[in-house]
Amino acid sequence: METLWGWLVFGALALSLASAATQDVCRAPDGRGGAAGTPGRPGRPGLKGERGDPGAPGIRTGIRGIKGDEGDPGPPGNPGKMGYPGPTGPMGAPGIPGLKGTKGNPGDINNQPRPAFSAVRRNPPTGGNVVIFDLVITNEEGRYQSNSGRFVCAVPGYYYFTFQVVSKWDICLSIMSSRKGHLPFSLGFCDLNSKGTFQVLSGSTVLQLQQGDQVWIEKDPAKGRIYQGSEADSVFSGFLIFPST
Repeated sequence: METLWGWLVFGALALSLASAATQDVCRAPDGRGGAAGTPGRPGRPGLKGERGDPGAPGIRTGIRGIKGDEGDPGPPGNPGKMGYPGPTGPMGAPGIPGLKGTKGNPGDINNQPRPAFSAVRRNPPTGGNVVIFDLVITNEEGRYQSNSGRFVCAVPGYYYFTFQVVSKWDICLSIMSSRKGHLPFSLGFCDLNSKGTFQVLSGSTVLQLQQGDQVWIEKDPAKGRIYQGSEADSVFSGFLIFPST
């Protein structure tokens, strides 16, 4: 039995040695490298890299590049200041005449306002440049004020005013008219008297008045001496020619 186990061990050892010797002697050489395989699919994009350092400034050549594309419009700016009004345009063509109105009732001249006055100087107050004609001859509608020498308009329209003033000296008088919010209107008349005799300075005008307008006679402080006596009268008068429509 022992002899049998010895032969089995010896045979196994011999077989192992024979196999090792055969591998070293009968091994084939390595094969050649194979052909490259088909390229694989692109991989996923990598992470964004860090910002690099600024590059060196380029050299200016003086050559202007081609104009780029127009950019998007920016937001609207703030409104500018309002400009000055432009000149008035030409007058347009006349419109179509309107329909004829109904005939009105006949007027009655007796119902129409007829402001008129006439006054002379008798014993006027002294002082001031307004020439006061204190004695009223007529004063229809009561619009002349003898204490102030002013006519105050109540009926808008066209009026005629006139004065005749007696003097023995150089004299300058003006017909004055005032309107609220406007500068006074002035129309002057002068007379030179070197002989010291009675002379009459007269003046007249037509004025378009609105309600509340005032009219009076005003003297030049340096040349405004009016004769005061019973020999001759100085008169101030006015009346409505026709009312405004």
